[in-house]
Amino acid sequence: MAVFPAFFGLVLVSLVTGQTVEITPREAVRRVGDNLTVLCKVSYPIDSCRMTVGSTPYRLIPSQQDEEVVYSGQGLQFGECGAHIKHIKEEWNGNISCMLPPPSGSIEVTGIMRLVVAKPPANPQLISPPQSNFKEGDIFMAQCIVPNGRPVAKITWFLDDDQFLTGVHQPIITSEPGIDLETISQNITKELSADDNGKRLVCRAEHEALDSPREAARQLVVYYPPKRTEAGQITIFGLKIGSEGRLNVTVRANPPPEAQWTVGELVLAAPQKNEDSSITALEPVHLGGGYYNVTLVLTAVAKEDVDRTYYLRVTNDLGREEFALRLSTMDEPAGVQLSPGAIAGIVVAILLLITLVSLTVFAKATDRWCFADQESRDQGKSSGESSDTESAVGRQKSRLSQLSARVRAVLPKGRDRVQATGNTEVEPENVADEKKSVVYAELALGDQNAEKPLPPSTEYAEIVYTDQPPQIKENKE
Repeated sequence: MAVFPAFFGLVLVSLVTGQTVEITPREAVRRVGDNLTVLCKVSYPIDSCRMTVGSTPYRLIPSQQDEEVVYSGQGLQFGECGAHIKHIKEEWNGNISCMLPPPSGSIEVTGIMRLVVAKPPANPQLISPPQSNFKEGDIFMAQCIVPNGRPVAKITWFLDDDQFLTGVHQPIITSEPGIDLETISQNITKELSADDNGKRLVCRAEHEALDSPREAARQLVVYYPPKRTEAGQITIFGLKIGSEGRLNVTVRANPPPEAQWTVGELVLAAPQKNEDSSITALEPVHLGGGYYNVTLVLTAVAKEDVDRTYYLRVTNDLGREEFALRLSTMDEPAGVQLSPGAIAGIVVAILLLITLVSLTVFAKATDRWCFADQESRDQGKSSGESSDTESAVGRQKSRLSQLSARVRAVLPKGRDRVQATGNTEVEPENVADEKKSVVYAELALGDQNAEKPLPPSTEYAEIVYTDQPPQIKENKE
């Protein structure tokens, strides 16, 4: 029965601690000799403040500031119990606890934070295959180990100055029983290429206890067959008849390449000259980074030299590459050099543009496609500007013909025309010939479409005729 009250008391203490004490920070990493301030705070005034740093307890009083661990905070009356540690020691690695009186009762409330006293790890170790060189396409594997750090170190991989990210495995962290030091190891896998030749593979270890990172590295040596730096046939520009001519070709290779030139029936393996020393094949010159300059020298360029093709074969233990060269006495053309594919694309684009313009002109000329609707709209608009009658009649030619028939039916004939003008004053002949009289006749249009009747409307037709002299009118009567 005594076990249950003890267990209940521990649970009560933990509940009180978790609910009432606020401790800042929760975790901190410091070097030996650094300082640290830890603050425990409750929401009520307190009358005492105790801290345990490592295995040493301290009773902190605001007025005493001469010890290694002293009080820090606004005051006990504000519920603050803080400790300022002036110089951190190695043995203080672990927990720091603060004990404060409760708001009621006799059980102290506690807050706990974690102090990690940083300890630098040992030097990084780079483990890789023992062979001195590799071939292009080989799978290269390496491992970096950084042992015994507190906290654990951080590993970063580099190829020269570029961070290496692809092929990096997850790190593995281990520790030995009984010690709080941790060891980290990490593996990488990479397929080697010609671009990796000569680069330094670096394993870099970073740690809070180090002023600068530590590194372990090895240089990669990658062998690969000769590679050209430009595609297709090579043209050497700017040569002059009668002057010296140099045919330069840049290749990549490792190990160093051997060069062989073919000039007509003549074959020269560098370094070699022909019988009269008019043609010299120079030994390839290393430019650095696996690049080589291969040169053929012509003592005096002749016309027949411009008309022939020169062939170069570059070989090493892993393969070969062949080149064809032509000479030109013209200057090298300036501007952007377009590939055949780019030229073909430009030609296709021009043809498509011409086709589109032709179709547009054809459609406009024949009132087809989108231009047919536009033409109808334009005609409707122009007829609508004339008058209401012309707008209504202009939509359909059939309605125009029907309207004309109705107008002819209601026009006055002979005597009717005389009566219509009986009250008109007699004017001079020259004025009468020019003057027009207008009579409006109201036309009630019948159904123009048997299937779809038109809305009721009244339309007017403008009837224009010429007044006749009175004498002519009497003769007619």
